[in-house]
Amino acid sequence: MSAQQTPRAFLEAAMASNSKKADKNRNKGKKMENEASENPQLSDKTDLAPSEDSQSLSKTESLENVLNEVNKEMNNLLTKYADVISARTTLDSSYVQELDEILKEARATENHLKQKREKLKQRFAVIANTL
Repeated sequence: MSAQQTPRAFLEAAMASNSKKADKNRNKGKKMENEASENPQLSDKTDLAPSEDSQSLSKTESLENVLNEVNKEMNNLLTKYADVISARTTLDSSYVQELDEILKEARATENHLKQKREKLKQRFAVIANTL
């Protein structure tokens, strides 16, 4: 999974989970409405008004519950995402340190080879002068 796909995967998982929960709560609300309309005891006009208020209150509480669940889910996903980013940052940092060490070794080797070349030039010059 690439770095760009990880946030998308988290987002898709969160959206799918939230969508399922919202559908579930919507179905509960419809079921409650159907039961209320089928219940003959609620046909009395005096009982109807309190029932509507309690249904409205129930829907509000249900919505608040869904929002709280979504909030918890999003916080969990963001925490996981932050952990993944932190781990990748640590890994990238270790790669940078390793590359720095390799670069230092390469520069040291380059300087050593330049010194050797200069010494060889000097030796060849001494040999050429003696011939």
